[in-house]
Amino acid sequence: MKIKDVLQPELLDNGPQKTIILMSSGTFSERGYVVKKIQLNQYLQRKDPVLGPYSLITVCVETDRGSIETTYDEGYRGENALEEAAAFLTSHLGLSALVLRSIIQFENLSR
Repeated sequence: MKIKDVLQPELLDNGPQKTIILMSSGTFSERGYVVKKIQLNQYLQRKDPVLGPYSLITVCVETDRGSIETTYDEGYRGENALEEAAAFLTSHLGLSALVLRSIIQFENLSR
């Protein structure tokens, strides 16, 4: 089962412009789910001449029971938005919170 939990799921139809894999080939467990992969995706929506690119950044958590893609951040975040988000998550123990939030949302939406 693959769940897309974003306000406008059609924005994801053409695929991300950039992707960063934060964890792959993982086998750690959270709430009975085996987390296999965590990935950040960047979907560029538009570009303002002053503010720069408008990005929708999602996180995709793949487990042994399915995957969920949820919004992580959105807005005018600059040219390196995805790289900065990845650096923040990996340096501030954000992956743990990200996985827990995603699994709780996956459980709620798959009922």
